[in-house]
Amino acid sequence: MKKIVLKLALEDESRKRKALKMVAGVQGVDSVAVDMKDKKMTVIGDVDPVYLTSKLRKFSSAELVSVGPAKEEKKEGEKKEEKKPESDAKKNKAEAPKYEVVYVPPSYDSRAVSEENPNACVIC
Repeated sequence: MKKIVLKLALEDESRKRKALKMVAGVQGVDSVAVDMKDKKMTVIGDVDPVYLTSKLRKFSSAELVSVGPAKEEKKEGEKKEEKKPESDAKKNKAEAPKYEVVYVPPSYDSRAVSEENPNACVIC
């Protein structure tokens, strides 16, 4: 899991939606967040940062700011919370099945038409 921060040239909400849709469609992306104030996008998942940057550059100017681990380490001053053991029923509910979206292009039926006059009106 990686945390990827990208700087984008987002002018309005429509460009933001297009960028979110584009990045969310990439396989391996777990979460996407956009900060319109700083014009930065944060992507978490198992994805190649160079591929993401090049994909976003087709849409608008994009710059790779940083790449790092997804989880931040806790500071020494923070207390560690003890986890309570969960029952098996709760564990099964937490594990949702993952689905993969596969694009299947439509098939076109091509048949040869043999008529006496190939230039005749079709609508008649």
